Amino acid sequence: MKFNLETILFIIFGVAAVFTAIMMITRRSPITSAIYLIINFCMVSGIYLLLKAQFIAIIQILVYMGAIMVLFLFVIMLLNLKEERKISENFSYTKISAVLFSVALLGLLSMTFYFSFENKYNELNLNAENLGKAEFLGKELFTTYSFPVIITGILLTAAIVGAVVLAKKKFE
Repeated sequence: MKFNLETILFIIFGVAAVFTAIMMITRRSPITSAIYLIINFCMVSGIYLLLKAQFIAIIQILVYMGAIMVLFLFVIMLLNLKEERKISENFSYTKISAVLFSVALLGLLSMTFYFSFENKYNELNLNAENLGKAEFLGKELFTTYSFPVIITGILLTAAIVGAVVLAKKKFE
């Protein structure tokens, strides 16, 4: 494995993304968790840039950091969270299955990490560099995948209309 600038940046962004994800789920304050989530989105966007997926990196910044995090922070501020109550911990099948799935996921990730260093795939596909560009993505979305894009747009529009109707009934 060659250690050039891209590899070093990839390792830094990856470690920082994992660290901020762990910090996000272990913090008590929802505001602190939201800030760690914003930093995580930045790190993931940097990984996308290193993988030459410029369009997805920009969408990561615009959509997730711009829109969704503003919405999260708005909801957190709207809830006006008070002092947290202590929740009693009981063992249940849900928690046991969550632990088992976590162990399985850790095993799968470790196997993926182990087999990624075997130099199995030394060459990239000739079309791999164009896959992350906006032109290629737009062409694929509006030719090959036009029907799912239209259906997704209709579903999102219906969801927005439903949210507005429910919010209007709540405030009346």
